[in-house]
Amino acid sequence: MALTGTRTYVGFGFGAIQSGLFLLEAFRSRAFRRLVVAEVMPEVVEAVRDAGGAFSINVAHADGIERVQVGPVEIENPTQDADRARIIDAIAEAQEIGTGVPSVGFYASDSPGSLHRLLAAGLRQKAAAGGPRAVVYTAENNNYAAELLEAHVLREIPEAEHTAVHSVVRFLNTVIGKMSGVVTDPGEVALQQIALLTSQAQRAFLVESFNRILISPIRFDAPFERGIAVFDEKPDLMPFEEAKLFGHNAVHALAAYLGMMRGQEFIAEVMADPGILAFLRGAWAEEIGAALLRKYGRIDPLFTPEGFSAYSEDLLKRMGNPYLRDTVERIGRDPVRKLSWGDRLIGTMRLALRYGIEPKRCALGAAAALQALQPDTPLESLPLGETLLPLWQEGSAFEQAQILALIEGGRAALLGWIAAGSPPLEEWTAGHFR
Repeated sequence: MALTGTRTYVGFGFGAIQSGLFLLEAFRSRAFRRLVVAEVMPEVVEAVRDAGGAFSINVAHADGIERVQVGPVEIENPTQDADRARIIDAIAEAQEIGTGVPSVGFYASDSPGSLHRLLAAGLRQKAAAGGPRAVVYTAENNNYAAELLEAHVLREIPEAEHTAVHSVVRFLNTVIGKMSGVVTDPGEVALQQIALLTSQAQRAFLVESFNRILISPIRFDAPFERGIAVFDEKPDLMPFEEAKLFGHNAVHALAAYLGMMRGQEFIAEVMADPGILAFLRGAWAEEIGAALLRKYGRIDPLFTPEGFSAYSEDLLKRMGNPYLRDTVERIGRDPVRKLSWGDRLIGTMRLALRYGIEPKRCALGAAAALQALQPDTPLESLPLGETLLPLWQEGSAFEQAQILALIEGGRAALLGWIAAGSPPLEEWTAGHFR
């Protein structure tokens, strides 16, 4: 196994998106001679080093799982002095850099090995030495991740050097609709016959084959050629970010919370229920899609009735992929965030209301999420205002009251549906939502 290109890629974090998207696509592109990744978990660093820099990724296709060996990668621990120096040198010669850390909150810390400090040092070195221009893909689930990271980095660089550094780097937002996960249960590893990260690792990465990733436009004075050519630049990323958050993420959450109500373990089980699948299609077409098309109609082929229908059908099919083994627990985790004012459930409802659409299906899903938020309290006993208003720091009292009333109607329909033995949900919602 050898790398045959001429470019250098540097990644931060060694989770499923970094390994199963950025490193995998950089490896497959054959454009890179070096793949460098920073990871703070010493056992992971040791396992990959002991394997000669090689690691395995499991790619879920519609008809089975492909096991791909990637590498060699140079894996460095930024908590160690010598490793930090090598990361900084790699940044100075890199053309593409990708962040794959848990959230934007991990961009900056007091540690000498903080991501923003390493980037600042490497970019200063790049600018001073006349190194190659670079782009930084920010994969964290935040619409302004690139701007946040750039601000952190610039605060570490003397103002007199800002112009020089800006001439050699662009920070890019991304829309990553790729489903992925980490499998640590030995029973699941054996059942799915998937490859561990390395023979010594106690985890496996499982990602779907989807790789149509959207990125911000790269605005250098002269053209910039990417080694990871499969990514798609869009002039304005915000419409697509909202399509992911209020479309992909919202429907995924609806499926997860309904699955929890029915005691189902896997998203594929939920998607195999024709009554729930019809309900999710209705949410896509009549609530989410209708609102997004009114807001962004025809700015891109996606935002047409035909384009959005194709997008939604493809996504629903991918969510139901049995080889991905995505769990309702993983998708439904952190209901506090998912019920916040601007996130996938409440934010989607607000968007629909703004365009005169009653988001009754999203309201029912938000009611189901309440049970995940307070699992030890019967859903019918939860005081909606006392439970939800502390999560909503924005919005007018009028808009909050609108949302609460919709969720109250959703709760009544949901409880009735469960009591009736879970008949086809789309039909039930039409007749029993008040």
